[in-house]
Amino acid sequence: MPIDATLPYDDQNIFAKILRGEIPCKKVFEDDWALAFHDINPQAPTHVLVIPKGAYVSWDDFSGKASDAEIAGFVRAVGQVSRALGLVEPGYRLLANIGMDSHQEVPHLHVHVFGGKPLGPMLMR
Repeated sequence: MPIDATLPYDDQNIFAKILRGEIPCKKVFEDDWALAFHDINPQAPTHVLVIPKGAYVSWDDFSGKASDAEIAGFVRAVGQVSRALGLVEPGYRLLANIGMDSHQEVPHLHVHVFGGKPLGPMLMR
């Protein structure tokens, strides 16, 4: 169910629970700023989620409130994950859903990294 990304952060969301170790994940990468793990419902051969460790609902929330170090660390983590998965040469897609119209389902900023096959054009209907 889509969420309203303008609401305050809910520390009981599934990604917050994963960050606290209450729910396991198949970890790909972790550092001081981010955690990356395989999506439980993959939409491509490679489908990894990268989340910041801070409590941010959306890209808007993150870009407005995160420190420069958090922003740099998160963006670098997305790049490190993509390189580690061998996605740079063949190509990959990044997707961040923000709010109701994009069907954001978890109220914690996350970037989907898709790859492992030709993904085709991005079509808007």
